Amino acid sequence: MNKKQWMRVAIPIISIIISLLIASIIIIWIGEGSFTDRIDFLVEAYTQLIKGAFGNKTAVMNTIIKMTPLILTGLAVGFGFRAGVFNIGAEGQMAMGALTATIFAVNAASLPSFIAIPLTMIVGMLAGAVWAGIAGFLKATTGAHEVISTIMLNWIAYNITNWAVTGPFNAGGGIPKSPEIASSAKLPNLLTSQASFMSFGILIAITAAVVMYIILYKTSMGYEVKAVGFNPFAAEYGGINVSKNIIVTMAISGALAGLAGTLEATGLYYRFYGTLSSGKGFDGISIALIGQNNPFGILAASLLIGALRTGSNQMQFAGVPKHIVMIIQSIIIFLVAAERMVMTIMGWNKKKGAK
Repeated sequence: MNKKQWMRVAIPIISIIISLLIASIIIIWIGEGSFTDRIDFLVEAYTQLIKGAFGNKTAVMNTIIKMTPLILTGLAVGFGFRAGVFNIGAEGQMAMGALTATIFAVNAASLPSFIAIPLTMIVGMLAGAVWAGIAGFLKATTGAHEVISTIMLNWIAYNITNWAVTGPFNAGGGIPKSPEIASSAKLPNLLTSQASFMSFGILIAITAAVVMYIILYKTSMGYEVKAVGFNPFAAEYGGINVSKNIIVTMAISGALAGLAGTLEATGLYYRFYGTLSSGKGFDGISIALIGQNNPFGILAASLLIGALRTGSNQMQFAGVPKHIVMIIQSIIIFLVAAERMVMTIMGWNKKKGAK
């Protein structure tokens, strides 16, 4: 591992450590009693955080359930970053993928599971790919900035899905939800604990990360995508079709986000709810940043954020506000994004020849 690669790994880790130190100061500050009591309060807070995320089988399952969609939305945003496109439409792509997959899965009762499950995932991925492909096509053909177009598509997707589950695709009961999907389209459970269950979705998400790594680092397509991201003018001069790569990249990015929504619908809720995405598409931006747009880094970042969010519920029993976790996450993202600041703090940004 050369110096540049080592620093790409070190910066997120150091950012996490710094954010935990800053959060520790805040926790000590909001504590009560003597300094010793406040230190005990800090230790108890982090103990509860770890127990809440990994303390037992149910906690581990809940952490994995939370990280599963984050892996895929992180991959969606990270793959877009590699081509120099800022896909912040994963929220809408996830919702459209989930809704379309649910509509198909509701009507898949006549199909056996080994056909219904993969077809449902394909349908969800295609829906996400088409939704993101719109923004890619507009950028490639008209120069429309993908940030603006994906934001607009997010709102369109929100209104379409909201209309569907409150109107023609509503299951009744006063809650904006779809009918339950067919049993043949439900993902089988990987683990169960008491009333909780975890589907095979995590294995699909990890497989997607491995596939994306192979595409990015072992194929000519990945080389072209990264070349376009580094310098589109040089890539075009070298014979790479920039417009095609932008459209394809956005379509693949959308397919990953659509798969995230599909796994939520078929492996967790077994239907589509109006709030199914719940910001997970936007979370993909922070996951991609923390993971440095590397598929395996995104896996680690998803585990971190999933563990923080699961453990924060338990941490509240120690009297620590849940918002502390959001502070930790925000500081991590800030420091990773402002990597020069971390390099300066660690003394890595000194000019050559300086003593």
